[in-house]
Amino acid sequence: MRFALKQAFLGIFFLLVACSPKLHTTEVQYLDYQISKNAPVDSAMVRFLEPYKNKMQLQMDQVIGVSVSGLFKKQPESTMGNFMVDAMKIQAEQLFQEKVDAAFVNYFGVRSNFQKGNITIGSVYELMPFDNLVVLQVMSGKVLKQLVDAAAMEGGWPVAGIQMQIKDKKAINIKVNGKALELEASYTVANSDYVANGGSGCSFLKVIPQKNRGVLLRDAIITVITERTTKGKTIDAIIENRVSLANE
Repeated sequence: MRFALKQAFLGIFFLLVACSPKLHTTEVQYLDYQISKNAPVDSAMVRFLEPYKNKMQLQMDQVIGVSVSGLFKKQPESTMGNFMVDAMKIQAEQLFQEKVDAAFVNYFGVRSNFQKGNITIGSVYELMPFDNLVVLQVMSGKVLKQLVDAAAMEGGWPVAGIQMQIKDKKAINIKVNGKALELEASYTVANSDYVANGGSGCSFLKVIPQKNRGVLLRDAIITVITERTTKGKTIDAIIENRVSLANE
């Protein structure tokens, strides 16, 4: 009897569930909470987070290199940009075990400078706060021309393996590893996944397959700094006329 009642109850339950109308979201509302210095402090939460904050601060304050002159961002070319993109190219060749013809970092992805003196892990996080991955793409010279034009449109990006001039927001006199760009040739290019996925006006790159080892550009930069420091080298760079303005 109990078994029969139980079965009957389950039958009714599933019938009701099956016959219930599907619910759909019709409206979403958001509330903004302003967080400022005037916001009340939750002392219990502060105490809870304190050990984690201290541990994180110790890691961020770790010195991994020294710069004699400092590295600074500017357009069309800069010491900071040259260092970053060289680090990307070096690490890409090590990660993928193949020759990389050129490397790019979009200018607006460069978020700070390295002042003269100690460089910490925190300094690199300030420079590159985004979790952008290093990727490789094999592209034709025609597509590479579109990429350098995108860099020219924004006033010049950090580039490695490339020499170019900017005129009327277009790239001219383009050389790859010292040779004139060939539109029908194939080139292996290192980039961030942000740009490779269409960021900074590069939607034309989205259709090109990517090679990815899951390494962040930020970590690649930290690795290069650490390796240079281990060899007794400082973290400095020079202007090499990789990108210049044609009318100057």
